[in-house]
Amino acid sequence: MTFRHAATLDEVPVGTSIPVDLGGDAEVAVVNTVDGIFAIRDVCSHAEVPLSEGEVDGCTLECYLHGSRFDLRTGEPLELPATQPVPVYPVKLEGDDIYVDIDNPINQEN
Repeated sequence: MTFRHAATLDEVPVGTSIPVDLGGDAEVAVVNTVDGIFAIRDVCSHAEVPLSEGEVDGCTLECYLHGSRFDLRTGEPLELPATQPVPVYPVKLEGDDIYVDIDNPINQEN
């Protein structure tokens, strides 16, 4: 696994998400919830809009444009109009530093 530094806890207060460019085609939303830190591809599978601009609710993130909500653990859409999952990535914390492994999505079959 290749973890890349994405942010610090100070940059992502609980209940928020931020966009992070990890290089190449690796735009992710880093999301801090009461249940932990998550990383999800920062593009809605229904429309090409950033998920990081949406509302965090529990372990879900809402696409602000059409209201689709995605499970941060699986990437699965929970509401229409989105029908396709979004990649989610392993996250690890080292102190206050958040690291994301974009090379090994959790919900992608190999």
